[in-house]
Amino acid sequence: MPDIVPFSDIAHVFKQFEHTAWRLETQRGYASDRNGQNWRRWQEGETLAYDPDHPWHANVRTQTESGKRFERVRIVDDPPTEGQRFLLASGNGNVEVGEDIRNLSRADADRHGLPDFDFWLFDSRLLARFRFADDGTTLGVELTEEPSAVLRGCQVRDIAWHYALRTADFQARVRSAT
Repeated sequence: MPDIVPFSDIAHVFKQFEHTAWRLETQRGYASDRNGQNWRRWQEGETLAYDPDHPWHANVRTQTESGKRFERVRIVDDPPTEGQRFLLASGNGNVEVGEDIRNLSRADADRHGLPDFDFWLFDSRLLARFRFADDGTTLGVELTEEPSAVLRGCQVRDIAWHYALRTADFQARVRSAT
């Protein structure tokens, strides 16, 4: 099993990838969300939008303007958990800046054999699999370029992308839950 490294150790990859950064999100909630300032704002009913000063938004904008793609598929329960409702609400800023976020029901993900773990796939060459504590805290990521693991990541990406719905379309279906 590859070593677990802090997520911060791969921050440079989000600027240095050549073509595509793709993520599968499978968790029902993330400690990093619950501990962030936007969580409180969202719970108070504030609309979360694109923030040009937010480092993530600034980088996604820079990368997508240069022709690179940021994409992700989020697995969502029925009904969505509180953490998933937060992601549906807060993801609009990411979409506005150029990230293509799609959503897939957990039932469909299970039906199509998608894994139950999160990962980033960079340029179909590097896979960064997340490791979480029971409370949703990110422990780190395992990096691999091992061909069979990367190939499986590419297959998961293709399946998830095929069946997932764009954010706006998915939100319209679960409007009462966001």
